[in-house]
Amino acid sequence: MKVKPTPIAAATALTLLSMSLAAQAQEAAAPAPAQLEQVVVTGIRASLQTAATIKKNASAVVDAVSAEDVGKLPDSDVGQALGRIPGVSVGRAFGQGASVSIRGSDPQMTYTTLNGQTVASTGWYDQLDIDRSFNYSLLPSELIGGMEVYKSQQADLTEGGIGGTVIVKTRKPLDMPANSGFVSVKYGKGTISDAEKDVSGLYSWKNEAKTFGVLAAAAHSDGAYIRRGIEADNRWSADVAPTAFVQDRKRDAVNLTLQAKPAQGLDLGLNYLKLKLVGDNSNSSDYIFQDPNCDKRNTDVKSAWNPTGMCVHSTTTAAKPLDTQFFQVWARQAQMTSDSLTFDGHYRIDGAKFDLVAGATKAKGGTSLTANFQSGNWDAGFALPQWQGTIDATGHQIAVNPTTNQSFGVSQLPSALGPQTWATSQGPNKDQEKYAQFDATFDLNWGAINTFKTGVRFADHTFEKRAYRPIWAATIATTPTTALFDGTVDLAKGWTIPRPNISAMVNGTLKNINGWNEDRSAFSELNEKNRALYGMFDFEAGNLRGNFGLRYISTDVKSTGYKFDGTPLAAGDYEGNENWGKTYDVKKSRYNDVLPSFNLAFDLSKDLVLRAAASQAITRPNFANMFGVTVSGYNDDRVGNETWTVGSVELKPMKSSQVDLSLEYYYGKGNVLSATFFNKDISNFITANVLLNQKIGLVDPKSGVDNWTVQNFVNAGGGRLRGIELQANHGFGSGLGVVANYTFTEGTAPKESFADQLGLFTQSSKHNVNLVGYYETSAYYGRLAYNWRSKYIIRENAYWYGNRMHANTGTLDASFGWNINKWLKLGFDAVNLTKQDDVQYGVMSPSLPADALHKDPLKAGYPAWSFSGETTYKIGLTAKF
Repeated sequence: MKVKPTPIAAATALTLLSMSLAAQAQEAAAPAPAQLEQVVVTGIRASLQTAATIKKNASAVVDAVSAEDVGKLPDSDVGQALGRIPGVSVGRAFGQGASVSIRGSDPQMTYTTLNGQTVASTGWYDQLDIDRSFNYSLLPSELIGGMEVYKSQQADLTEGGIGGTVIVKTRKPLDMPANSGFVSVKYGKGTISDAEKDVSGLYSWKNEAKTFGVLAAAAHSDGAYIRRGIEADNRWSADVAPTAFVQDRKRDAVNLTLQAKPAQGLDLGLNYLKLKLVGDNSNSSDYIFQDPNCDKRNTDVKSAWNPTGMCVHSTTTAAKPLDTQFFQVWARQAQMTSDSLTFDGHYRIDGAKFDLVAGATKAKGGTSLTANFQSGNWDAGFALPQWQGTIDATGHQIAVNPTTNQSFGVSQLPSALGPQTWATSQGPNKDQEKYAQFDATFDLNWGAINTFKTGVRFADHTFEKRAYRPIWAATIATTPTTALFDGTVDLAKGWTIPRPNISAMVNGTLKNINGWNEDRSAFSELNEKNRALYGMFDFEAGNLRGNFGLRYISTDVKSTGYKFDGTPLAAGDYEGNENWGKTYDVKKSRYNDVLPSFNLAFDLSKDLVLRAAASQAITRPNFANMFGVTVSGYNDDRVGNETWTVGSVELKPMKSSQVDLSLEYYYGKGNVLSATFFNKDISNFITANVLLNQKIGLVDPKSGVDNWTVQNFVNAGGGRLRGIELQANHGFGSGLGVVANYTFTEGTAPKESFADQLGLFTQSSKHNVNLVGYYETSAYYGRLAYNWRSKYIIRENAYWYGNRMHANTGTLDASFGWNINKWLKLGFDAVNLTKQDDVQYGVMSPSLPADALHKDPLKAGYPAWSFSGETTYKIGLTAKF
């Protein structure tokens, strides 16, 4: 994807280059100024010292992560590094830190910025809700100079994060020595996943006059992530499914920064960041249908497919063969990109400073193609080993123990397979924002008030989602099965299955498709025009400092979708377009608000800081809650799950009134002891009003009836997050050090807001613990880091596993390094040495009404799935210059 430079950005680039030439001409005639030697502290201790300094000097409640050295965060994963901060929890979907929750809030309540501005982001997986959170798996850690997490608000911060605001910072060339940088190569291998190779580098140059500089950085990684697990779909046909997810993952990132100081007080910059993640993947399941005479509990959990209740324990032998067997592969072409181009200009004169930022950020993502290949014992040539063994689902994790070898190869499948027409689709989406911000800061001499800062910000944000259905050839051509698979992949308990060849499955599907029809029920475009105006005073008097201010925000929202107007289905059109017209239905709305903020820091002594903060913050509604109409369950093989979801642009942002109170003790270099109490009262939660058995005018082909669950989103109810954060960082003179923090969060949310009817914040753990020990000398360093969090709920848009509990999880990570000399470093990282399994299960809730939109087995506490934990090892060599 390309981001087109705006005229102002293009002009700025030319100005920078011309000024560079002029500056170099001056350098040729002028003698070089004398340079003073600097002693630079690097490594773990330097990172902690920088983070402590940022925290101590900030007026707001801030925690930071600083790169230990050029090109090295304390962790190899951005999300992992953020997860060491007190109060921050990271969702590690698909083996990477992807989402960030601050103080128990929903990840969508975390607002992530790049150097203070929006960075567009989409997902690659079509089973997730479309929200406002940034996907951190896009971002290589090597390109980052540091991150700051604002847990309290102040008027000059862009609105959008009730939980907090994460500011990702890139480096600037004039802040670095000339001709400096690094090159790094890494090789990693998991105990389950295939090898991963990484290469990254950064080069920074500036002229002798330090008036013009260029920085270029890039990173590339290539590997295959493999997740082995056991999924359960007890509502379908009493089955469990050992499953292997394989993702061929390639990630590329490029960062280019130009910076110039052509005149005294003037600083100009142009930054371009390009991120791309290709995540083509397959999900292969070997379905085991349990003995129908199994031990059944929760017999009230029934369906048309499973009329006698849930199986929790079964034993199958050769004398009791299963009636059916089934093997299924989902293959997806998927990727996501994000491109950001930003111009910034800063001008300081006596008594004032002026800042201008303007730019654009665009992202594309979603699934380019979803395909499905499957076979069962009703097909000729299907000869998989018949299941024999025991299945125990009495706990949170399903135990599958075969008594015979269950491995099979391509020869035991039919000789040729064709794509499943019902399952094939495309699901692209786009996200983009154009923005401009102007700030002015004036020095004052009004007693304790020393500065006044004011500014305006304009942003035009658009999100678009679409879906397409194939126009199939008259006859579906099959593909030789030997071409659809390549090698083998392990399932749980050690048996192997054929490994899908994703490209072959994509090609085997596309050769049967003559074109595409848009699924008009899936199209929706949301446009927001956001305006903000703020004023903020900084004050300082003796040992007292801080800021107070107001931020006014105004948003115009427009939703565009196709009209459901009774238009007859045209010949050759996708059958789901019945009654959908080709003209647009446009809805508009507006809201505005005033957000006050107050931050106070009182230095009780040189090293002891008492901090208090009070503010109001908002998080705008999820895109998924504002889309015109979303249809799910249409024409699939699960009768009764047809859902018609109506979003609304009339929804108001969720709003939080929040306070913080902390006591912080700083001593030595980088040593901190702190305790913080926080409270957030949140209003305007978004609730789904649900009506069952509704007629909408669309007959489902599978059920043959017009019978839908209809849900509409409204603002209703309020919630609260409150808790404490405890933090201790201490470095010993011998090179030893320890970092420890604990966060307790008590959260309540309106249960009506969720299909599971549970008043829990999404991905909110009550307890979060970090414990890090390190040892560092000039030549060697070592670090052990343990993270533990208590159980939390996961909510996704997938029909069968949409609302489930994640069990307590704790991981131990290690990193070791050798500074071979001042330029060369050898590093070794190990992640999840404990091989902690990923265990997710249903949430039992006796208060659930019978018609709650929650899956019956999960309602009864049945296991959803579990994935085998793996340890990942990575060795790397870095040359710094």
